[in-house]
Amino acid sequence: MSGSRPTTRARATRRPVETDLGFSWGVINNLLLGVAVAVLGAGYVALSRGSTTLAPVLLVLGYCVLVPASLLLRGRNHGTGE
Repeated sequence: MSGSRPTTRARATRRPVETDLGFSWGVINNLLLGVAVAVLGAGYVALSRGSTTLAPVLLVLGYCVLVPASLLLRGRNHGTGE
């Protein structure tokens, strides 16, 4: 058998190729996600106390504004991901 199959050592050093999807996660994303979780927690606490105005506002703010913003926001010096 001549070298058609890689040896065990060659297979162990081979690493999978990572694809850059243009997604970057930073400190701002962590802060926004933390604020979103806190706002959602406050919204559910207000909901359990019977608030009919504050709870929906907090929940919509958390789910529709802060969570998507934490996922979509990028730093200024990051490229387009292409």
